[in-house]
Amino acid sequence: MNDETPPPAVPDPSAPGPDSPRPASRRLGSIDAYRGLVMFLMLGEGLHLCRVSRALPESGFWSFLCHHQSHVPWIGCSLHDLIQPSFSFLVGTAMVFSLASRQARGSNPARVAGHALWRSLVLVLMGVFLRSIGRSQTYWTFEDTLTQIGLGYPFLFLLGGRSAARAVRSPGFHPVRLLARLRAVSRAGAGFDHGAVGVSQDFLREHGLSGFAAHWQKNSNLAWAFDTWWLNLFPAKPRSPTTAAVMPRSVSFRRWGP
Repeated sequence: MNDETPPPAVPDPSAPGPDSPRPASRRLGSIDAYRGLVMFLMLGEGLHLCRVSRALPESGFWSFLCHHQSHVPWIGCSLHDLIQPSFSFLVGTAMVFSLASRQARGSNPARVAGHALWRSLVLVLMGVFLRSIGRSQTYWTFEDTLTQIGLGYPFLFLLGGRSAARAVRSPGFHPVRLLARLRAVSRAGAGFDHGAVGVSQDFLREHGLSGFAAHWQKNSNLAWAFDTWWLNLFPAKPRSPTTAAVMPRSVSFRRWGP
């Protein structure tokens, strides 16, 4: 039996010791801070500050907080309206760093593209699943944060691999193209029945738009027409009269007005 004890291990001088400084974080602090702010705004909805505002109608302070913890009816913007765009901005910003990291590791481009498409599908299905809880059938809806991020993810991926100049020249990116498309689509004419698409006359008196801005009128604009076509591709319960009236309106969208 060998009674000799092994010699003590020689420490590696290149290995970090207990008192060695940690390597600097490569995270972008401004993005983390912005993400924290957006999460705070989203969770702040659970504080129900609008109830306090209704109980204290003379208080401008609580009225201000209530305004920024709820969506505006149609015109204008509040902090609460910026939550969804902020999440989309954060996802797009993080994707640039993710793509750069994968390229530095020599990842296969086809595999990276497949991963992006898979993540997109998972996000969309997660959003649909959460919206379907408590319902008698799958609720195919795409207005929540998860599904909207998921639907935009493939397009962000395509833009993320391009230079800034090429991304700006991409179809559908430039705001001038969007404005031109909105201008090309006819506005709702004077005889258009806004009530048939869920917009009351009281709403129009307070939030109605005229002139070029009428291209953004609620339930009678280009985005609404696309949503109407897209959402009606999925199974749903029998429509209410108001919702059912939306369907043929999208088909005749190009025939509105002069």
